[in-house]
Amino acid sequence: MVVVIAALLGALAGVGLLLVRAGLMGTIVKWPTVARISIKKKSSLVDQQELVEAIASWTEQLRDTIAAAHGLEQAITATSELAPVPIADAVRRLAAGLRYGGLEDALRRFAEDVNHPSCDFVVSALITATRYQARELGPLLTHLSECSREESRVQLRVWVGRARIRSAVRIVVWVVVIFVSGLVILDRPYLAPFATGQGIVVLAAIGAVFSCALIMLQRLGDMSQAARFIARRETALP
Repeated sequence: MVVVIAALLGALAGVGLLLVRAGLMGTIVKWPTVARISIKKKSSLVDQQELVEAIASWTEQLRDTIAAAHGLEQAITATSELAPVPIADAVRRLAAGLRYGGLEDALRRFAEDVNHPSCDFVVSALITATRYQARELGPLLTHLSECSREESRVQLRVWVGRARIRSAVRIVVWVVVIFVSGLVILDRPYLAPFATGQGIVVLAAIGAVFSCALIMLQRLGDMSQAARFIARRETALP
C-alpha cells in the first residue's frame, strides 16, 4: 500500500511540474489520453487535407471561370454555387460581400473565414491582381493550386513519420505500467526501500522526470501549421 502511495506521489509531482511550467508560459493545460490525442490529431489531419484540397479545387474553378467571365468579381460569383463543400459557405459569403463592399475587403474576410495559409496565398494573389490590373492570373492560380496539393501530400508524409514517435510513447507508457504493476504484485520486498522517506523523495523525482520525458516525446509528434500572413483590415471609427 505504501508503495502505491509513493507511486501516486511521484505521478503527482510530475503533474505539479507540468502545471508550474504551463503557468510560467501562460499556456492552457488539457488532459486527453494518449489514444484520444492520436485519434484527434489524425482527425485534424484529415480535416486539413480536405480543406487544402477544397482551396486548390476552388482556385482551379476560379482560374477556369475567369477566362469566360467579365472580371474577377463575376468569376467569384459564378463559382459560389459550385465551390467545394469545406469552403462553400465562405465562398458564398465572399460573393455576397462583393455586393456591399470592396473586393479587397471581401477577399480579406474570406481569408479570415477559411483561416488557412494556403488560402492566404490565393487571396494575396487576387488582391495583387486587383490592385495592379494583372492579366496573366491563370498561370499563377494554377501554380497556387499545385502548391496547395503538394502541401497536403507533405503533411501526410510528416504525419506518417511522426506516428512512429506517438507509437513509441504508447509503448513506453504501457511497458512502465506493466513493469511497475508486476513488481507490486510479485516482488514487494524489492520495492521496500521506496517506502521510506528518502525512497518516496527519489520516487517522486523519478516520476517527475518520467512525466517530463513523456511530454517532450508527445510534443515531438505534434504538427504545427504555418503562420498566416493576411489579416482583415480594421476600419477606424470616427
